[in-house]
Amino acid sequence: MGMLQRILWNNRGEFLEGLLVTAEISLIAIAVAMAVGLVICLVRMYCRPLRWLALLYIEFCRSTPIYVQLMWVNYVWPELFGWPQSFFAAGWAALALQSSGYLAETFRSGIEGVARGQREAALSTGLSPFLTMRWVILPQAVLMMTPSLMNQFLVVVKSSCLVSVIAVPDLMYRALRLTSIWFEPIEILSFTAFLYVAIVFALSAAIKWYSDRLRSRYA
Repeated sequence: MGMLQRILWNNRGEFLEGLLVTAEISLIAIAVAMAVGLVICLVRMYCRPLRWLALLYIEFCRSTPIYVQLMWVNYVWPELFGWPQSFFAAGWAALALQSSGYLAETFRSGIEGVARGQREAALSTGLSPFLTMRWVILPQAVLMMTPSLMNQFLVVVKSSCLVSVIAVPDLMYRALRLTSIWFEPIEILSFTAFLYVAIVFALSAAIKWYSDRLRSRYA
């Protein structure tokens, strides 16, 4: 009990700050990944001259380990593009980069899963291709894709621990810092693992509830 008081409870502020950074970087990464993934998906499906470029992007994102992408974004991009200028930005950019490749394929499968007659019926009523995609195709596709999108968010949350290697002060970084101070790796890292399990379990339960609610309401 003394150990819990001395290490875990007395350093609860460190763990809380790490959790907030983990949540922030994960939310930014998944939001950017969804936006980029949707654009890449639409380019692949409807822009024939650039289809090869979209395919190359998807294969690169899906075939490269996240650790390699993190190092590449953090050390190479500033030299080539002048951005990112902070470790935090490099962290969410690398997480978004990999997830966008997977989400592009998720979007494609969802859009292709909508019956072709839905698109033809919308176009026959006078809707433009853009409005057809916006009001007819995407809402149905998102309904089918929701579990996959949410699961990808869980992947981002779990992968976010790697940003600690470039000194982003997330939960894992704080845990390693406390370990170097107190020399109690078993207690500190076990508690950190418990926090990740609790986060993923809570998110999984929320995702299942939300997916079931969407299906019961709109399916």
